[in-house]
Amino acid sequence: MPSYEQLRELLDPATTALLTVECQQGVVGTESALPELAEQARTSGALGNVARLVAGAHQSGVQVLHAVAERRPDGRGANHNARLFRAAARLPVQQLSGTKAVRIVPPIEVADEDFVVRRLHGLSPLAGTDVDPLLRNLGCRTLIVTGVSANVAVPNAVFDAVNLGYNAVVPADAIAGVPADYTPVMVRNTLALVATVTTTEDVLGAWKRPR
Repeated sequence: MPSYEQLRELLDPATTALLTVECQQGVVGTESALPELAEQARTSGALGNVARLVAGAHQSGVQVLHAVAERRPDGRGANHNARLFRAAARLPVQQLSGTKAVRIVPPIEVADEDFVVRRLHGLSPLAGTDVDPLLRNLGCRTLIVTGVSANVAVPNAVFDAVNLGYNAVVPADAIAGVPADYTPVMVRNTLALVATVTTTEDVLGAWKRPR
């Protein structure tokens, strides 16, 4: 864990952005396509912590981006080259563009200044999307990654952020995956090797401390 002073410098609002990953109704909402993941996101407190971080970012002038996974009704352009994609195509709830399933889920609030970045393909919230060019145009150097899932999209986002030259920060209590005991193991043995692992409280505290 970094010191408060190190974290405060790393999370300078002028050069920091907060990314929420797939915090959408059809993934972590009450009518989720993945009810086990949705339940874990809520009962672990991860979803509530994402909402707290988004609110804190809005108050501190930190740019917020929401990465949403979508699918066209005809499925055109979607991946079919992995078991995950084939299984998702058979789920009773589809993440179809323009539907309730792809709206950001409460209690997370989307402000006018936020970016909602939508993707129709792949696993990554960054690769092949507008996230990287937007971050560069905003002068971002540090990316805070939150959301779901700790199984696939969150580590994918962290790896891509690091490969693109950003400082990746992961509040471990603001991500969720399944089963419940997988997330802390993955954080400790994988994400901690490439990202700064911290907590929601410490991130919010770093933004509140005077500079």
